[in-house]
Amino acid sequence: MSTDHRPQPVFAAAGRRLRRFCHAPGTRADAEALLFSAKSFAAAMLAWYIAASIGLPRPYWAVLTVYIVSQTSAGASAGRGVYRFVGTLVGAAATVVIIPAFVNDPILCSIVLAGWIGLCLALSALDRTPRAYAFVLAGYTASLIGFPGVLDPGQIFTTALVRVQEISIGILCAVLVHRLVLPKHVTDQFIGRLAVTLQDARRLAGDALGGAGDRRMQDDRRQLAADLLGLQGLGTQLPYDPAPRPPHAALRRMIHDRLARLLPLTMEVEDRIEALGLVEKIEALGLVEKIEALGLVEKIEALGNDRPEDGITRLVADLRSWIATGDVAAREEAAAGLIDRARSLGARLAAGAVTPHDRLAANLAGHLADMIGLLHDCDRLWREVSGGAGPRAGAASPRPARGYVYHRDPWMAVRAGAGAAIGVTIGCLFWIWSGWPDGGMAVSILGVCCALFGNLDAPAPPLRTYMRGSVYGVVISLVYGFVILPRVPDFTLLVVVLAPVFLFAGSLQARPPTTFLALGITLTVPILGGLDTGYGGDFAAALNNVVALFAATGFAVVSMTIFQTVPVHAAIDRLLRLSRRDVTRRILGAAPDEAYWTNLMIDRTALLLPRLRLSGAPRPDILDDTLHHLRIGHAAGLLRHEICRVEGHIGRDVRGLLSAIALDVGARRPDPARVEGLEARIGALTGLIAGSSLHNRARLLDLVIDLGFALGLKGATGGEPGA
Repeated sequence: MSTDHRPQPVFAAAGRRLRRFCHAPGTRADAEALLFSAKSFAAAMLAWYIAASIGLPRPYWAVLTVYIVSQTSAGASAGRGVYRFVGTLVGAAATVVIIPAFVNDPILCSIVLAGWIGLCLALSALDRTPRAYAFVLAGYTASLIGFPGVLDPGQIFTTALVRVQEISIGILCAVLVHRLVLPKHVTDQFIGRLAVTLQDARRLAGDALGGAGDRRMQDDRRQLAADLLGLQGLGTQLPYDPAPRPPHAALRRMIHDRLARLLPLTMEVEDRIEALGLVEKIEALGLVEKIEALGLVEKIEALGNDRPEDGITRLVADLRSWIATGDVAAREEAAAGLIDRARSLGARLAAGAVTPHDRLAANLAGHLADMIGLLHDCDRLWREVSGGAGPRAGAASPRPARGYVYHRDPWMAVRAGAGAAIGVTIGCLFWIWSGWPDGGMAVSILGVCCALFGNLDAPAPPLRTYMRGSVYGVVISLVYGFVILPRVPDFTLLVVVLAPVFLFAGSLQARPPTTFLALGITLTVPILGGLDTGYGGDFAAALNNVVALFAATGFAVVSMTIFQTVPVHAAIDRLLRLSRRDVTRRILGAAPDEAYWTNLMIDRTALLLPRLRLSGAPRPDILDDTLHHLRIGHAAGLLRHEICRVEGHIGRDVRGLLSAIALDVGARRPDPARVEGLEARIGALTGLIAGSSLHNRARLLDLVIDLGFALGLKGATGGEPGA
């Protein structure tokens, strides 16, 4: 009896296709979005059931809260829930204080409430950490509770108390469901993102050593800056993550400090390799394998030992090979030897330096030792982070790790808050003077829009997307409110009929491009669809609510465009202007510690990235300008500190040079003649220091060379000793 085996290859191929489909990134993203939607819907229905069972009058507020709090990870949902609860309590308390205090003057009461919303928005814009959400919710809650109560203040305390209960139930249900049901851990996301970031860092370092070209280097630096901002965003959620051993905060700060320092350091290395003309020599060393096969490697090593110039070339080539090694253990084993080799070579070059070329090679060797040390530290810290360990005893730096530093702009924060307050006040005046019966609801929605979207440079586009989602939500709400829900007899059937809409909208909410569109649906259907404890069936009231909703969001678009929109070019120019201001202050002596300065400028670099994409104009030099400001501030701050112990004409010359550089950096368009003068002064000062007997001569020379390169004056380090 024969057996036909021909179908087996067909089944095997089908199995392979199925496995590829299941592991495809798009399929995984869809599965995660559907899981998030299912958990959010389960939490929303649980919250509605609890709120309705204990007799709360508006259980749909619990449903709204679930969809506002829910995030794609358990840690993010828990953190958002905590800050929403705190913000809700503060906002409700503020409302209970404000409304009775100004009960006899509705206009003044409305202005005070608008001012409170603006204050909360300004504080959230100034904070920029997850705590900012608490400030947003403090203004959001005051708007929702306060404005409908301006003309009926007698029930304000009861309304605030009930609203806090409804929102608290929604928070609790959202946090518990996302934490207990198939939780998605932030720790896993953080470790995965950190692994990618370290790969990007090594690629940046390798490209800097190999002369990869301006475009590629700009892309590498842009990517690492974005990686650091993304890691910080995930890191802020880790304290709330239910994972058993989330990465230790001290380790996260330490690894961030090293990666942040690596970003400008690669520019230092790249500039010096280019100035020394090492790229062609490094490429020539690609023949090493053939030479080794011929048994000539000893001659090459002897050549490297006898001629320092060839020694630095060989060191750079070996460092490129070390970075490209995929085995972490092999890199760790070789790191100490490479560091010692770079330092000894740098010391030998510095001791025998008689030309600018030698001094520059010695300077490069020092930077290479720093680069190896940073990458080696990152490998060690990665092993500790991925293993869930804390910092090793005795592994701390002389200075504590600084970690991520947020750029904060009080003027822009006040501008955002004042714009929101003005827009809400105008809406209140129209409502009160016109006597519009549903104006309280409209103004409360206006305040919510200003609070939720006010921290964006251009809030109108996402608000329009939210408004488009609200259109879908209104249509769905009317169908549910007057066709479907009146025929629903119990909670079980309610869950069944609501599932299609909320599961679909929830899956959209999990995808960043459609989040605001989905919120327009999930925040509209519960209110207008009649998810109360009893059926109202008032079509006229529903239409009035629809009019209030679209009038409020439409006016919010206009108001925020006028009062709260910051043109993208203005935002970019302000960041650059603040960077120039801070560089000038640092040069003149107002110098925060090095880690703080570096991390602050890295954050500003990360803030520039999305704005550069939105600007649409080809401005590839802006990112490098920010990093040049970082390098200038770094070198000038260290030089200012080092020269404070030097008296005589060298000390005076260095201080005069720093003052001239501060004047040049502070100018929006530096004077070419003044730049030429700086180049001549730096060149002369380099030769003067090289010919001196100062005990810290080598350190001063390195810093002056660093400053010249940071200013883009690559020919400024050429003075001969004694010049």
